[in-house]
Amino acid sequence: MDYYDIFISVLSSTIRLSIPLIFTALAGLFSERAGIFDIGLEGKMLGSAFAAACVAYLTDSAWLGLGAGILCSVALSLVHGFASITNRGNQIVSGVAINFFIAGITIVLGQAWFGQGGRTPQLAPDSRFAPIILPGADAARDIPIIGPLYANVISGNNILTYLAFLAVPFSWWVLYRTRFGLRLRAVGENPGAVDTAGISVAWLRYRAVMCAGILCGFAGTYLAIAQSAAFIKDMSAGKGYIALAALVFAKWKPVPVMFACLLFGFLDALANFMQGKQVPLIGEVPVQVFQALPYVLTCVLLAGFIGVATPPKAGGVPYTKER
Repeated sequence: MDYYDIFISVLSSTIRLSIPLIFTALAGLFSERAGIFDIGLEGKMLGSAFAAACVAYLTDSAWLGLGAGILCSVALSLVHGFASITNRGNQIVSGVAINFFIAGITIVLGQAWFGQGGRTPQLAPDSRFAPIILPGADAARDIPIIGPLYANVISGNNILTYLAFLAVPFSWWVLYRTRFGLRLRAVGENPGAVDTAGISVAWLRYRAVMCAGILCGFAGTYLAIAQSAAFIKDMSAGKGYIALAALVFAKWKPVPVMFACLLFGFLDALANFMQGKQVPLIGEVPVQVFQALPYVLTCVLLAGFIGVATPPKAGGVPYTKER
């Protein structure tokens, strides 16, 4: 395998590993721009993966699985909203509680329903989102440089992969070119001013967490019935926390979020590729070094070495209407 083939292989793996991060980081973007910190992204992703796999297995429909994943994630978002918006509870505690609850209940239900140690049965090909071969991909495969890139990286992905990249400009447009986006960003910076203008702070924040639930539903569905062919316990494997790190690293902006997720996906792909391989003058590098890099880079950013990451001013603070 020459260097270009290695590059194409790592790039293709980077795309696949970045998709759940992109969906989840965009989910956190909507929520946190409205002033609601969402540590529960991990739990929503895991819960939606379980729901999607169960429904896809029972109905043999990937689209019904996607719908179930979104409904499950939105329901968890509403629980988080009820705790942190309506009851003004601690947003961090609420998110962590969702993570712990989902991590346990998915294993219990999976074992009770399917008896396979907390996982769902293997899905048939018709129950999954299949790769889409773009026009001319097979014919272009032998064209030098461009052919392998088009055939193996751009083509051959499932529909959720393309939706993830479309979600980035769509999120930018919603946040920066619509009245809803303007109000959502305002409620994360100064909810008192929004309330004074006669706009419901609570309803805006509920809509923001519902948007986050929809996007997390896409992420979990991708894990269970697009990237994989079944739900496996703890299959989110900390991706919700990595998405939060990418969100901070990108300074809460949609397009930088995508590039941060691609960077972290590349580090994950590189870690997989470097397993058991020797690096000149160094030797074999432990996989954990690459897995820790996203968090190290985020700490470097938060320390101010490559700019300042300033969260929304009202983030994490329950809003109490002044009388």
